[in-house]
Amino acid sequence: MEIETPVTRMTGTRLAGPKPLVVPILRAGLGMLDGMAAMIPTAEVGFLGMARDEQTLDIVTYAERLPHDLTGKQVFVLDPMLATGGTLAAAFHYLKEAGAASITAITLLAAPEGIERLQREAGELDVRLYTAAIDEKLNEKAYIVPGLGDAGDRLYGLAE
Repeated sequence: MEIETPVTRMTGTRLAGPKPLVVPILRAGLGMLDGMAAMIPTAEVGFLGMARDEQTLDIVTYAERLPHDLTGKQVFVLDPMLATGGTLAAAFHYLKEAGAASITAITLLAAPEGIERLQREAGELDVRLYTAAIDEKLNEKAYIVPGLGDAGDRLYGLAE
């Protein structure tokens, strides 16, 4: 299509629909949302509130705000810490059941155990994982070692 830049006219490429969807995992994923919105300004935004029960390590979904129909959508899931992989695996299945065509998870820090779990659970799902760094391991409480602490607490100034 023809577009007008500040300097000249040119032929550009229009991205095919549907619009991509960016889904931060509440609350820590919110810290990554502004950067993604700057990279993909036309993307829709949805939210998943998921938390790990510290006793059982089960994932609890406590909030969901997504478009009604995800059929054919490319979804970018934002979660800064990939520890056990439980939250992202649950998000992948949730989004796939809602019709997402492909899912890309973006994390800042990952543990090898979480990466392995996502590889096992991805199965036939069209998923990708991008992370800035892979730390050593998980400790007995399933925290990333050496890790960064709780990403949500750090984001909101609650870390000690």
